[in-house]
Amino acid sequence: MMSNWARPVSAIALATATLTGLAACDPGTQVTETPGDNDQPGAGVMVTPGYSVLEELFQTEVVNIGLEQLGYEVQRGLELEYATLHVDIAGGGIDFTAAHWTRLHTDFFENSGGDERLERTGVFIDNVLQGYKIDKATAEEHDITSLDQLADPEIAALFDTDGNGRANLTGCNPGWGCELVIEHHLDEYGLRDTVQHDQGQYFALMADTITRFNQGEPIFYYTWTPLWVSGVLREDEDVVWLEVPYTSLPAEQGDVDEADTIVDGLNLGFAVDTQEILANQDFYDSNAAAAEFFRLVEIPIEDVSAQNQLMRDGEDSPTDIRRHAEDWVAENQEQFDQWVEAARQAGLQAGR
Repeated sequence: MMSNWARPVSAIALATATLTGLAACDPGTQVTETPGDNDQPGAGVMVTPGYSVLEELFQTEVVNIGLEQLGYEVQRGLELEYATLHVDIAGGGIDFTAAHWTRLHTDFFENSGGDERLERTGVFIDNVLQGYKIDKATAEEHDITSLDQLADPEIAALFDTDGNGRANLTGCNPGWGCELVIEHHLDEYGLRDTVQHDQGQYFALMADTITRFNQGEPIFYYTWTPLWVSGVLREDEDVVWLEVPYTSLPAEQGDVDEADTIVDGLNLGFAVDTQEILANQDFYDSNAAAAEFFRLVEIPIEDVSAQNQLMRDGEDSPTDIRRHAEDWVAENQEQFDQWVEAARQAGLQAGR
């Protein structure tokens, strides 16, 4: 079991560098090899990662460090909306993302070419959750446990922040995928007339939500893990999950039954998910070392949440996040070295 990386550790010296430049071409832009590259199967290949929100840069940098140690020239990551990110990976402008949600992003995956153009490489972060939360005080005072209770105008009005009588739900950015599930739920559970789905910049909306909580006002919001929000609004102390009355998800989510959406006896309404590294198919097939590293590397969800909390506390520059990734690698050095060495051997045996 990997240890808690968040406690102070000594910085490690990495004989690698992250280069900036244009997006890599499929299957990785070739550059001239240099002497001593024989044990570096990635030498001569530039790699461009992608992510959608800054909170995903940490896990991206952990992957980048492994690729650098294998000799790859890792370019500055590109920040794009999820739909565009998937299209660009399929087209080869981006080589991988460390933030593909297996179930939530099924539609993006299929619409971008599916298995013919993209490779899902296995579990990177396990047991990621989504759902709806309200403040515990309001939940207990009014005995609110289920989302469909907000179909009652009197219950919904408790969470009205703009005076129109409807509950204001701090929701999901357009283009993330979660907004489609929320909109489906509003129709499915008869909430369209009593709940308003507030969309925009999620983290700005959550800042307002947290301010309202700190002022003692009721709050109602969508969230997911891993994310710093769960460290600020603590489950079962400050806030509680709302159940849904039964499982119902958009058809694009695939076959999902009640067992897929229950966590600790609560039906959260969203399928328990995994985050995977998603790679361009040609890049994956042409770079055995990177492919093996993608398959092996994993990060405990609690470590991602801990790093996100550091960002919330002000350590949120790209330099800070890179340091967090280096500290995590140092704290898990033995396991990380095993992943890199296994990937190196796979690459050398395959000639890349």
